Amino acid sequence: MTTLLALDTATEACSVALLHDGRVLSHYEVIPRQHAQRLLPMIQDLLAEAGVGLSALDAIAFGRGPGAFTGVRIAVGVVQGLAFALDRPVLPVSNLAVLAQRAHREQGVAQVAAAIDARMDEVYWGCYRLDAGEMRLAGSEAVLPPERAALPRDAQGDWFGAGTGWGTFAARLPVAVNGQAPDLLPHAQDLLALAAFAWARGEAVVADEAQPVYLRDNVATPKAPR
Repeated sequence: MTTLLALDTATEACSVALLHDGRVLSHYEVIPRQHAQRLLPMIQDLLAEAGVGLSALDAIAFGRGPGAFTGVRIAVGVVQGLAFALDRPVLPVSNLAVLAQRAHREQGVAQVAAAIDARMDEVYWGCYRLDAGEMRLAGSEAVLPPERAALPRDAQGDWFGAGTGWGTFAARLPVAVNGQAPDLLPHAQDLLALAAFAWARGEAVVADEAQPVYLRDNVATPKAPR
């Protein structure tokens, strides 16, 4: 049976999850600025709890962003290190999709407008619909001023708002939702669920392709010399 490890550090939450022998285990902590110190010990603890060695992994999934620049880089660095050492493929998963999947798991909703506070007076934005248990992107992900956020053109029925963008910018988001969870953060358990779908479709990539997705082009662009 497939054994997958998932990890996420793109927001204030740090979490890991493992699928092994059809069973899912996960550890989740909200620990701002402690991800680099806690991530590897969390992975070790999770594997020990499951009685599984790193060599048993078939692939490693990670939250590829969007999210905090430093947090996303931590996940990418750890995943690449493990994947290269083990010669295993990786499964990059959108953090907005993970939010939507968590909202579905916890709230039972089928349409989610996911928003993460992107700082700089912007939000990371993506809309998702449930398809055979998997939250799938409807349209495209973007980083934009909250006033420019919108549901898909063909949107119908009730939508649910999930993520910190709804906490910071709820009054400025021109989107009607039937309920919201403004404190919701990505959870590796839901990342793992999405990764399992991607794995079944053969979407794993080599470690070199474990790249972050920031959506914002100028996050780490040096200032041009005067």
